[in-house]
Amino acid sequence: MAEIYIAFVDTPGFFAGIIRRVIKQKYIHVAISLDPYLEEAYSIGRRHPSVPLIAGFEKEDKYKILRAFPDADYMVCSVKCTSEQKKYIEQRLNEAMEQRFRYHYAVLGLPFILMNVPFYQKNHYTCSSYLAKLLEEAGVCRWEKHFSLVTPKDFYEYEEKEKIYEGSLCEFALRSRKRTEKKRVLAFSFMRPAYAGAAYIINFLKRGVNL
Repeated sequence: MAEIYIAFVDTPGFFAGIIRRVIKQKYIHVAISLDPYLEEAYSIGRRHPSVPLIAGFEKEDKYKILRAFPDADYMVCSVKCTSEQKKYIEQRLNEAMEQRFRYHYAVLGLPFILMNVPFYQKNHYTCSSYLAKLLEEAGVCRWEKHFSLVTPKDFYEYEEKEKIYEGSLCEFALRSRKRTEKKRVLAFSFMRPAYAGAAYIINFLKRGVNL
């Protein structure tokens, strides 16, 4: 078995407040990630964290989001899948990233969500409708409604997920950075004998040349 990860985002702001009141939930944005630290996370969302009106498919940068919204909260959940399903999702995300400027936020679809009427405009999605369509096509999730009507609340209530983190984005980013630094230290420790051996050979050859 493999796992994918769903990030639930709570950011402050005027538009976020409107969405929060409509869906009656704290978390108003979802993103999908291939790893639990959101190094490979994607969504239909803001191209620039501080500019809400420009949105499309993007790779999310938690550090940019943190700079724009230092008080943001995150919840990260894992969802089990097969290795084949994860590879399919990764391939689709890579393809979407290559053509990311063809994807747009489904502004026209928002009133239809309120009326519970399915609506789809080519390459236009909300953050949750894109994930719903992708995961349904991959065979990971099944929804009892059209993907265009799926909201972050549906993902929040999805029973097959497992919460692995909930708290401030600041703390989450700090954990991620510490993990990255630890990996670098371990990698350096592993390579240290090789570096030492190479340095010994170089010094030996230099002494030989001097002789």
